Amino acid sequence: MENPAGAAAPPATDMTGICFRDQLWLNTYPLDRNLVFDYFAMSLFYDWTCNNEQLRRSSIHPLDMSHLSKMTGIEYVLSEALEPNLFVIRKQKRDGPDKATHMLTYYILDGSVYQAPQLCNVFAARVGRALYYISKAFSTAASKLEKIDHVDDEEDDCSTSKSQASKEAIDFKEVKRVDQILASLHRKLQPAPLPPPFPDGYIPPTTEAENKGSETQQSEEAIPSVDPIIDQGPAKRMKF
Repeated sequence: MENPAGAAAPPATDMTGICFRDQLWLNTYPLDRNLVFDYFAMSLFYDWTCNNEQLRRSSIHPLDMSHLSKMTGIEYVLSEALEPNLFVIRKQKRDGPDKATHMLTYYILDGSVYQAPQLCNVFAARVGRALYYISKAFSTAASKLEKIDHVDDEEDDCSTSKSQASKEAIDFKEVKRVDQILASLHRKLQPAPLPPPFPDGYIPPTTEAENKGSETQQSEEAIPSVDPIIDQGPAKRMKF
């Protein structure tokens, strides 16, 4: 098969976002070890400058390792095959018969050709996804905690107002209840008895004010209210 695009440029390194599938070819030819490379060569992942293409032009099977091991440069090797569903093709750079450096990996799954992502990209994607879900979980937890705190504050305010109102109501009821109890006890108790009479000859003690008042009254009674000039009597008048 000749290169339809002439001297096409090598494929890009990262082509994990696309896939190739030719349903007409799959309906015409079986997908097995012998024809899988021809099917892969039709995709955008194929490098027309590889050693396999040189073997194809020389009418040699492109996966013949007896010829590929003697060449240097870019080559494709069929590493695994589970006919007719899965085929794994490895792209590598050969520097000698026993020295080849792995570059990329492609797989054909049920007739669709994909480029396998590199291990560093897999790790980066997995870590990025994990960080995304962790951040989302923290955001969700934080929003729920804010809602819980808001509800708790509202409940606290409501409970505080209710408790204050209930306390006021309870205090009023208690005061009324205590008044009723005291009134009922006052009605049940008998009136206080009169004090007993003093014994004969007993003089109750008086206060100093009463004593002073009595002394003043006695002295006033003792001094006669008689004018010494006007009312002296006949015996006391001067004789001329």
